[in-house]
Amino acid sequence: MQVYFLGTGTSQGIPVIGSNHPVCRSSDSKDKRLRVSVWIRWDDLSIIIDCGPDFRQQMLTSGCLKMDALLFTHEHADHTAGLDDIRPFFFKQGKDIPVYAHKRVIENLTRRFDYIFETENKYPGSPSVDTFEVKNDITFEIGNTKIIPINVNHGNLQVFGYRIQDFVYLTDVKSIDGSEIEKLKGVKVLVVNALREEEHHSHFSLQDALDFIHLVKPEIAYLTHISHLLGFHKEVQKRLPPNVFLAYDNLKITI
Repeated sequence: MQVYFLGTGTSQGIPVIGSNHPVCRSSDSKDKRLRVSVWIRWDDLSIIIDCGPDFRQQMLTSGCLKMDALLFTHEHADHTAGLDDIRPFFFKQGKDIPVYAHKRVIENLTRRFDYIFETENKYPGSPSVDTFEVKNDITFEIGNTKIIPINVNHGNLQVFGYRIQDFVYLTDVKSIDGSEIEKLKGVKVLVVNALREEEHHSHFSLQDALDFIHLVKPEIAYLTHISHLLGFHKEVQKRLPPNVFLAYDNLKITI
């Protein structure tokens, strides 16, 4: 399995528009973060988790040529605003793009991108999707591989993470029930959000994330959904445990 970090930033990205914060002015490419998304490949399959407002740029930079499925964690704009840019995949592949999400998220996207979900008098230039409802505790398959939804809490909002074989991707987590942690047993690579040093009402802080990693005990962990307030990439990395790394845009790993 190959994992490509398309974006590792929080909702505003880094640099933040109009900000003079030192991290926003950094010349280190690892301090420049697009909105959070990940591209995963195994066998002959190619899937994306979340497509935010930087999606077009991310696809061009990564060289992704195929989308077999699009999985959503939740409906916030930094995870969904790029949905229209699945058009080239739809045109090239000649079939509806499979979309997997919570029922609430599908309903939200249907309102916001009604022309994509329209079934009558559909504009010929718009893409089409085939929707699949993701339900907690119900495993689904893409290809012949089982995908396990992981139910987490983003403040008061329900969010799905996903386990694919020995890889787990969690973002926008603030809390998680013990029954869901059981689904993470034996994971080799864990990706989880770490917004900043200070506590936040709906995201893991750095210490929250490190405590969670210690609880789950993956072989290796990567931090994502990072804001400029966490600090410079090089400086933060020096303070992390030996099996924990800050993810950065265009990082590629093999599992």
